[in-house]
Amino acid sequence: MRFFKSCILLSLSVLSAASPSWADAYKAVSNTAMSVTGDISMDDFSITFETGDELSFSNLVADHFMVDGERVPASVYRVDDPSDPELLNGNRLCGSGPVTYVANWSAGDGLSAIAVFNGRHAPKSSDEMCASYTFEEGVEE
Repeated sequence: MRFFKSCILLSLSVLSAASPSWADAYKAVSNTAMSVTGDISMDDFSITFETGDELSFSNLVADHFMVDGERVPASVYRVDDPSDPELLNGNRLCGSGPVTYVANWSAGDGLSAIAVFNGRHAPKSSDEMCASYTFEEGVEE
């Protein structure tokens, strides 16, 4: 009986380890998001735009960020292979060089802000961004 229980536990742990991680879906709501990124999906590993283009993250570099002079909980990611993809309507994500960092924080009432950066060092505040986009959180794909 103990052998049987061990086999079941082992099987469950293998199945749970093999389960895919699903990205969160976000609906574009700001003018910039609607005209550049479209709807997106994002998780701790990458961001995928409506066009299918993707930026993968190499690591999380900060869990707080300064927005309009206020320190807020945020996720700041280093982009694994910096680029400035051409997205909707021929628009570029940053427009002034390869995106090196992406930050995400709550913009209040079910909204999420995403900012992109092209600096060499991890950004400390939204003042350093080359573009920002606002999305509605938790929408169905």
